[in-house]
Amino acid sequence: MGKTETRSTCCYCGTGCGVLIASEDGRITGVRGDPEHPANFGRLCSKGLNLAASAASDSGRALYPEMRLTRDAPRQRVDWASALDSVAESFARIIRQHGPDAVAFYVSGQLLTEDYYLFNKLAKGVVGSNNIDTNSRLCMSSAVTAYKKAFGADGPPTCYADLEQADCVLFAGSNLAYAHPVLLRRLEEARAARPDTRWIVIDPRRTDTAAMADLHLQIQPGTDVALFNGMLHHLIWEGLVAEDYISAHTAGFAELKQMVRNTTPKMAAEICGIREEDLIQAAEWFGHSPASLSLYCMGLNQSSHGTDKNLALINLHLATGQIGKPGAGPFSLTGQPNAMGGREVGGMATMLAAHRDIDNAEHRAEVAAHWGVPTERLSATPGLPAIAMFDALQQGRIKAIWIACSNPAHSLPNLPQVRAALAQAELVVVQDAFAHTDTTALADILLPAATWGEKEGTVTNSERRISRVRAAVPPPGEAQSDGWIVSQIARRLEALLYPGAASLFGNTDVASVFDEHRALTTGRDLDISGLSHAVLDSAGSQQWPLPAGAVQGQARRYVDGVFATADGRARFHAVRYQPPAENVSAHYPFRLLTGRLRDQWHGMSRTGRLPQLFAHRPEPALEMHPDDAERRGLQAGDLLRISSKRGQLVLPLALSRELPGGTVFAAMHWNGQFLNSGGINEASQPQVDGQSFQPELKHAAVKVEKISLPWRVTAALRCDDLPAMQARLAPLLCQCSYAAIALHCPDVLLLRAAHQQALDDWLQQLLDVLGLQPGPEVLEYRDDRRGVVKRVAWADGALAGFVFASSSATDGPAADSLLLQLQAGEPWQGSRLTVFAPAGQRAVVREKVICQCKQVGENVIRQCLERGDSVEHIKGTLGCGSVCGSCVPEIKRMAASVAQPA
Repeated sequence: MGKTETRSTCCYCGTGCGVLIASEDGRITGVRGDPEHPANFGRLCSKGLNLAASAASDSGRALYPEMRLTRDAPRQRVDWASALDSVAESFARIIRQHGPDAVAFYVSGQLLTEDYYLFNKLAKGVVGSNNIDTNSRLCMSSAVTAYKKAFGADGPPTCYADLEQADCVLFAGSNLAYAHPVLLRRLEEARAARPDTRWIVIDPRRTDTAAMADLHLQIQPGTDVALFNGMLHHLIWEGLVAEDYISAHTAGFAELKQMVRNTTPKMAAEICGIREEDLIQAAEWFGHSPASLSLYCMGLNQSSHGTDKNLALINLHLATGQIGKPGAGPFSLTGQPNAMGGREVGGMATMLAAHRDIDNAEHRAEVAAHWGVPTERLSATPGLPAIAMFDALQQGRIKAIWIACSNPAHSLPNLPQVRAALAQAELVVVQDAFAHTDTTALADILLPAATWGEKEGTVTNSERRISRVRAAVPPPGEAQSDGWIVSQIARRLEALLYPGAASLFGNTDVASVFDEHRALTTGRDLDISGLSHAVLDSAGSQQWPLPAGAVQGQARRYVDGVFATADGRARFHAVRYQPPAENVSAHYPFRLLTGRLRDQWHGMSRTGRLPQLFAHRPEPALEMHPDDAERRGLQAGDLLRISSKRGQLVLPLALSRELPGGTVFAAMHWNGQFLNSGGINEASQPQVDGQSFQPELKHAAVKVEKISLPWRVTAALRCDDLPAMQARLAPLLCQCSYAAIALHCPDVLLLRAAHQQALDDWLQQLLDVLGLQPGPEVLEYRDDRRGVVKRVAWADGALAGFVFASSSATDGPAADSLLLQLQAGEPWQGSRLTVFAPAGQRAVVREKVICQCKQVGENVIRQCLERGDSVEHIKGTLGCGSVCGSCVPEIKRMAASVAQPA
């Protein structure tokens, strides 16, 4: 096949970065940023730069269809025809017996727009049910609901060019340095060129983004509405509102003004736990700025009052006229690569295609006519959004669910209930590219799908920009594109439900599906009738709306002050502050916060294959402020049980001054493939926003207590195929009170486990999986009286792996020391028997890796800073921050904390 380079997009966050994929002989060999793509101009973050490495091996991929006939039997490999027939026949049987709402579809912001369209058409046009929702419900639904309520339509009114033109940037509930690092690079360059630009960061944690701010408002979790109302109070009574704009282009301001009259800056600051003068400073900067831009994400959306938080922020923009002009506007940053595309095609339980409404009879008739089905087939009843969908599954009202490209057994809140729901279902169909996730483990039928670099279509990013996704290589094994799978099952289901009727899925090549989708948008607010695959191929990515006859898309919406409401006016909403759904108490005294790690993505099915992406934060932890830990007699490394009213998990303690007192933090990524539990969502809050139905994943009340687990195991192994070894070890994790797997550079897998007493059978299983059997190259030390078992292996004169098990934690330093030697891969010096000698068991503090791209550690950077080197000099000499730049915010934080020499 030879060497080729294919233009496509990244598969991670909603920035929508363009990439160039190098391939040779059917394998992806490299990835670089597309210098011509207007989202990133060649930049990529640490995750994007490692896409080629994540695709280097097919290990862990779903390669062929699998089925099981009974729940207690393992799945067996089957041919495609058998799997497709089984799905269609089961769905048809359940629909005939129980009605169309007895089946459901749970899809993903990782799907391409064309695939999303086909799923939506299958659910609503063939099955006749609106029970199709998406993991975007966990991500963007509060932002969507607020946009519709305030402006009349979904979609950010802003564009990425506003990043360079804003004079005041307000970050609300977004750690941009981790979630959208490429956009942060653009903002940093803009601020360097225009030093008077002000950054305001609203976040309970002092994140890397907050550390770069001119003003950090470290509010109490969930108090955003109080903050925004207090800022608006100050703007109104100091005459910083745009009276002419309000009069000409908005409605509802009088009611809002009356409501915020009593929310003084002093009162709001007390609720938020910040200084009144800081709140006033934020309002002054926002109101006086010629162009104020707000960037917000999950900190606002993932809340039981997420829509209100979004509306309160939008109120600030409307009141000051900070919308529809360069550098200004409320900009919701999408969490997934194609959450926007899913909404365009109506791929959610509460909407129809092209921003139409389910409860609007005219809208239903338009979609039915376009699809060529009877109008009455389109249900007038909204479907069940994500949380309600799994509630109905547990209650037996939904009998079968088809999950595509998502991992709800890890990502949904209240995981014990989610697992119970999937166990209750008559049929669980999972369509995924990866064979080993918490959800695929529960599947009755597994359908292997193509993934990034292997499929064709389009995606829409945060700024409404539609880009082409192109396949660089064919999918491995028998995997097929998502669109092919949907179409094959849809045709079978049509034949069973409507014998003799013409198929709705006759022509399903991606260009034709896109044309069918764009025709539905004609005359709508997101009109893309002027677009096609051919236009995107020739002219590059385009923003919507782009109606027929237009030369290019519209960068900013509402420039003329005319909104998508019936009267053309934007709506103010008088929203009052309400506390989070679950308050702390004497029994549950800590507020649990969740969020991202810098170099990992969602459930780590892709990023978790690469040891270099573990380097910055190698192992799971619960973070707590040192003062809170000291008061409770806790130390770093202690194993803690984190409990809520719903569930519990065990994590080691890490100390962090980024957190305010009374709060703890855990990353969202760790799951049952890397941990002995489903991760932090074992304890998270399932309460949803009453308007958007988005759950409050960010906040929960928990208690934290030290747990005594004296039997400790540390195991490490050099391995050529880390994903395969990790998949073999994952089933062992749940048998321990605590167990976790992490990957370490260059090719080392590390497992730590703890339990109340020794698990001899479990330990033997571990040794068998690792292949550490006594022999010439494996030494064993055993002390049954002390409960100690140690095995160490060599290969080619260097350490190859080890297992240390003991009924006390005293062997921890020795194991950590041996881990460093294992990573180094250097020849063993001296007698091998010294590996067990106490003299060599010294405490080791593993150095934190700051720069993942260049593998530069914290110590050498700190030494440079202490001798007076600038950040730019360090970038030039050490190389850190010179590739993707994701580590630059942390290096700047270190620079600020180091006392420079006089």
